[in-house]
Amino acid sequence: MIKLEKRAQPSRTLALSTPLIAVVITMIAGGLLFAALGKNPFEAIGTIFWEPLFGEFAFYYRPQLLVKGGPLILIAIGLSLGFRAGIWNIGAEGQYIMGAICGAGAGLAFYPMESIFIFPIMILAGALGGWVWAMIPALLKVKFGTNEILVSLMLVYVAEQLLASVSLGLLKNPQGFGFPGSRNLQEYASAHNAELITGTGMHWGVLFAFIAVIMSYVLLNKHILGFNIRLTGEAPRAARFAGVNPTRLILFCLGTSGALAGLAGMFEASGPAGQISIDFGVGYGFTAIIVAFLGRLHPVGILLAGLLMALTYIGGEIAQSNMGLPAAAIQVFQGMLLFFLLALDLLTNFRIKFAVKGAA
Repeated sequence: MIKLEKRAQPSRTLALSTPLIAVVITMIAGGLLFAALGKNPFEAIGTIFWEPLFGEFAFYYRPQLLVKGGPLILIAIGLSLGFRAGIWNIGAEGQYIMGAICGAGAGLAFYPMESIFIFPIMILAGALGGWVWAMIPALLKVKFGTNEILVSLMLVYVAEQLLASVSLGLLKNPQGFGFPGSRNLQEYASAHNAELITGTGMHWGVLFAFIAVIMSYVLLNKHILGFNIRLTGEAPRAARFAGVNPTRLILFCLGTSGALAGLAGMFEASGPAGQISIDFGVGYGFTAIIVAFLGRLHPVGILLAGLLMALTYIGGEIAQSNMGLPAAAIQVFQGMLLFFLLALDLLTNFRIKFAVKGAA
């Protein structure tokens, strides 16, 4: 018989090593998936993980690590604060979309005026849009005890419908020959999130992601609020006895994660994407959940996990182009990573025991 026996203390060694083990197992399982699709598994894995860093066109792909990783890191940092406290915001994709709509809308409201104040206003509007969208499940949970997982997730679909609506109406480019979507913000200097250092991929969104990593680390390790977040997640009863205010914690965690997701959306709309369009939502809000758990909900871990996930995005696009791999296979590959990580997490708190089944 195979039994699971709870450990007296979670294994710190396994907690640190399981992300790496999960990546290795994902490579093996992904290779089998690619082989089933009739592709060379070694070539496919090599294309995904090697080509963007050391391939012939690595000089072009390396800056994209920051471009792709920035929004993932920014959103995952916000999610990790709530996850640590047992507050589950699954609707970051909706908050990301609303931040993009509000940020881009604020910038386009001033078009064609040029001013150094327009981009800061867009930043505030983007953060506010994501914050307001996250406050809906937060207030419903506080006032009526609703499940924040379901409410935040359902609001993603509402945000997607709003995105389609503004792309076809309120923010539609009047000079766009009838095509859905806003004006190109890359052509509007005051609203463009341009590279800070040409050719590096470093823009304001990436810089904010690095700042979020630092601030999150300081909050969790040096501030009483961070201690309350960790205490609530690890020992809810002890947190209640310590006088931690659950209402304040819910509002802070959901509000912060929403604001950071909104910022990610605004920076993406004004930078790499360049406009608001029907297909603006690319799943960053959901992928950031994988990033948060792969990084062990630790700010530095999330930074590394975000860059790794960005690598799979870029490598996956190369594999689609060079090898004809379907986009769905790359998405399955990314999903495997979270699946194996969660499966291996079981071993952090439990050990496997083999026992001989006794006679009846």
